[in-house]
Amino acid sequence: MRSRTKNRDTNPELDITSFMNLMVILIPFLLLDAVFTQQAVLQVLMPSGEGAAAETQKPPLVLEVMVYKDKFLVADRQTGPMKTITTDTKGELDYKALNDYLRTVKTQYPLVTDASILLETDTAYDKLIHTMDAVRIVVSTETGREARYALFPDISIGDAPPDVGGAK
Repeated sequence: MRSRTKNRDTNPELDITSFMNLMVILIPFLLLDAVFTQQAVLQVLMPSGEGAAAETQKPPLVLEVMVYKDKFLVADRQTGPMKTITTDTKGELDYKALNDYLRTVKTQYPLVTDASILLETDTAYDKLIHTMDAVRIVVSTETGREARYALFPDISIGDAPPDVGGAK
């Protein structure tokens, strides 16, 4: 019985120095890693074949922006091509002209928020992103400060039909 009481009286010391060293290194690492990790998420809707048959009433405009090597073709799926925007003076796609034209389309159809971007198979990712920016938002400096407004924020992505009028 004596050995039991002897064990109860002795309190072993815990050596937590190595654990504290680990925390001193781990906490600043996690804080630095968490501060610089930021991601932007953009919701993109994919077109579906089922939804078109179910709708009996068509919207007034089904906007399509087709991206080719040397031009943009803005069209309404129901009525056909609306405008062709060719390259600028530097030989690059004119995103500003596309944005300006879509601004005029938005004034005619203020309730439409959907747009489809149709791409050739070998279109660069950078062109897609710049086109999405030109279709989604308009930057206004009328008040002296830069303000961003939505044009057609609900974007779908698909394959463009072959360019019959352009260079092959």
